[in-house]
Amino acid sequence: MGGVIEGVGRIAVLRANALGDLVLAMPALEALRRAYPGARLTLLARSWHARFLAGRPGPVDDVVALPPISGVSSAASGHAAPESLFEELRERRFDLAVQIHGGGRYSNPFVRAIGARVTAGLCSPDAERLDLWVPYVYFQHETLRYLEVAALVGGTSEVLDPRIAVTDADRAELARVYGEPPPGLVAIHPGATDPRRRWPARHFAEAADRLGRPVVITGVEAEREVVEKVAAMRRPAVMAVGTLGVGGLAALYERCDLVISNDTGPRHLAAAVGTATVGVYWCGNLINAGPLTRTRHRSLMSWTAECPVCGVSGLDPRAGRCPHDESWVTGVTVDEVVEQAEDLLRGG
Repeated sequence: MGGVIEGVGRIAVLRANALGDLVLAMPALEALRRAYPGARLTLLARSWHARFLAGRPGPVDDVVALPPISGVSSAASGHAAPESLFEELRERRFDLAVQIHGGGRYSNPFVRAIGARVTAGLCSPDAERLDLWVPYVYFQHETLRYLEVAALVGGTSEVLDPRIAVTDADRAELARVYGEPPPGLVAIHPGATDPRRRWPARHFAEAADRLGRPVVITGVEAEREVVEKVAAMRRPAVMAVGTLGVGGLAALYERCDLVISNDTGPRHLAAAVGTATVGVYWCGNLINAGPLTRTRHRSLMSWTAECPVCGVSGLDPRAGRCPHDESWVTGVTVDEVVEQAEDLLRGG
């Protein structure tokens, strides 16, 4: 572990991606706050981060919402960072800039360009080196990866499980949209950005029916079709699709006894607000993003190692993404999910 850097009053942290990515990085952000309690911590992120974190207790003081920048805040090519943005960030005179965004091929040049006195973060073999760095190795749990970066500059953590505070505004949003949730509520989240991570909708429906609890099915608008397939279950269920912001969703999950989900941001959010979860994971994703504890969080894992259509390896990061979207997690059975869900609902 490195030591605390003297004279740090302003910290910039780059983490400009999706919901699950933010949640997994929270222990590292807390570690930086612990090491520099008097510093102002600015998250370089996206507009949704600014909305979600505004007024929320936690380690982040403010958010700079980045425009689309290829490899930094956007996956699309052709978006260069405007010079005016660098001028704005340099004017903030950051003492420390921390990159916990990825391997650094695109993000490290960005971080170096904001003019911080010291830079620290992750470096893949093809990335520009920062002042302090740890190697980016693909198969490593994301939370532990970012804590390694925080440790470079003296950051230590008291807890490994991410935590997100639910606010009165979150609870008010939930009440406006859905009123008072019923007791014993179970949430089902059948979507995932990558279709290969999706457990079949019919499996979610069967598992929910067998539990016999009030059910809410959550998803963003792009996931409406799969939510509707689950809602065709025998028992009545409420569909919550595109109706709540991230804060309102956090409040909904807080009121649930259990959340059953694919490997996706909402599962991480549910766990971070203290709700028990059952997650369906592909084995490689479990290494990188699975829950670190099992008392309240159970992971059912598929050992599928190759694309079910073309056989491309999923265990070799150099193999690249094949064009097929078939699920890699169909081998997880309904019996397995129901067994773990019932154990958690009993308080096991």
